[in-house]
Amino acid sequence: MRITKFIALFFVLFAISETNAQGKKYNIHTVAFYNLENLFDTINGPNNDEEWLPNGAQSWTSAKYKQKLRNMARVLSEIGTSENPNNSPTLIGVCEVENRGVLEDLVKEPLLINKDYGVVHFDSPDKRGIDVGFLYQKKHFKPTSFKNIPLLIYKRQEGKEDKNAKDDPSDDKPETIGKDDRVYTRDQLLVTGFLDGEEIHVIVNHWPSRSGGEKRSSPYREAAGRLNRKIMDSLFTLNPNAKILTMGDLNDGTYNKSVKEGIGAKRKKEEVKQFGIYNPFEEMFYKGNASLFWRDTGDIFDQIMVSEALIKNDYSSYRYWKAGITNKPYMIQQSGQYKGYPLRHGTNEVGFSDHFPVYVYLIKEIK
Repeated sequence: MRITKFIALFFVLFAISETNAQGKKYNIHTVAFYNLENLFDTINGPNNDEEWLPNGAQSWTSAKYKQKLRNMARVLSEIGTSENPNNSPTLIGVCEVENRGVLEDLVKEPLLINKDYGVVHFDSPDKRGIDVGFLYQKKHFKPTSFKNIPLLIYKRQEGKEDKNAKDDPSDDKPETIGKDDRVYTRDQLLVTGFLDGEEIHVIVNHWPSRSGGEKRSSPYREAAGRLNRKIMDSLFTLNPNAKILTMGDLNDGTYNKSVKEGIGAKRKKEEVKQFGIYNPFEEMFYKGNASLFWRDTGDIFDQIMVSEALIKNDYSSYRYWKAGITNKPYMIQQSGQYKGYPLRHGTNEVGFSDHFPVYVYLIKEIK
C-alpha cells in the first residue's frame, strides 16, 4: 500500500513539474547548413563551368536550372519545421554555389522570397568555381562584418599515396595545382552579426575533398581544421564568451583528426571546457544517422558545432537546444541501386543534392 501511494505521489509531482516546464515560452531560431551540389547558372563565366552550360556534358538548360532552384528552395523552406513549424531557417550556410547570382536567384524563389533573405558571398580561388555562402533573414539577423579567410595548403603537404584507395563521396573534383604548388580550394567565410540583438559568429566551410583517397588528402583537411580553430581563438581573444557556430561540408567525419584535434570538438557537453567546442553530430553518427552515403555506408560530413557559451543551462540568452538532419521522403532515392541515398541530379531528372541538410535550434526563454 505504501509503495502504491508513493508511486501515485511521484506521478502527481511529475505532472506538476511537466506543467511548469510546458508553461515556459521560448523564441526559437533554426540554423542550417546545406550542400546545394552544383548550383550553377547557365551563363559561361570565368571559372571552369563548361560542364554546366547548355552545350556542356550536363546539358544544363534554363529549365533545369529553374527546377534546381525550386528544389533547393523547397528543402530550405522545410528545414527544422518539425519544432519550428512556421519558419524556415533564420541562418543558412551553403556550399557548391557558382556565384552570388545563383544565391540571389535562390532567395527570390516563391517559397523563400517572403522570408527576405540577405546574401553574403565571396568568390573563392577554387578552380571549379564553387564557393560557400551565407543567407540570413534580415528581420532577425544584422551582419556587422564578414570576410573570407583563405586556406593556404600546398601539394607537398599531402600524405602518402594509397594505391588501393578510391575517391570517397564527393562531386568535388581535384583542385588545380598552380606553379606555386598551392592547392586552390574554398575560403572559410566568417560572418559576425546580431541575432535579435545578441552577437553571433558563424563560420561557413567546405573543406578539401578526398580526391586521391582519404589518407593522402587528410593533411589538407587537417589544415582546414587548424585554420578553423585559429579563427575561433581570435574571436575568443576579443570575447572569452563568444557565441560561435562553425558549419559546413567537411569531407571528414565527426571522428576524424581534422575535427577531433584540429578543432578540438567534443562528443559530450560535459567534456567541453571554456573556449571548447561541442559537436552534437558525433553522437548522432554513433546512433546510426547519416548526411550522405558511399558504398552503402552512411556518414556525417555535414556538421554544425557550437562554442561553450552556447551550451550553458541558462536560457536567458540564445543557447543550443538540439540538432537534426532533414531527410524527407521526396529527397530520397526510392528505388534502384541507390535506394535510400539522397536523390541527386541525374541524366533524366533534376534532383536535390548528394547530401542531406543539417540544422540546430537556438532557443531563448521569453520572460
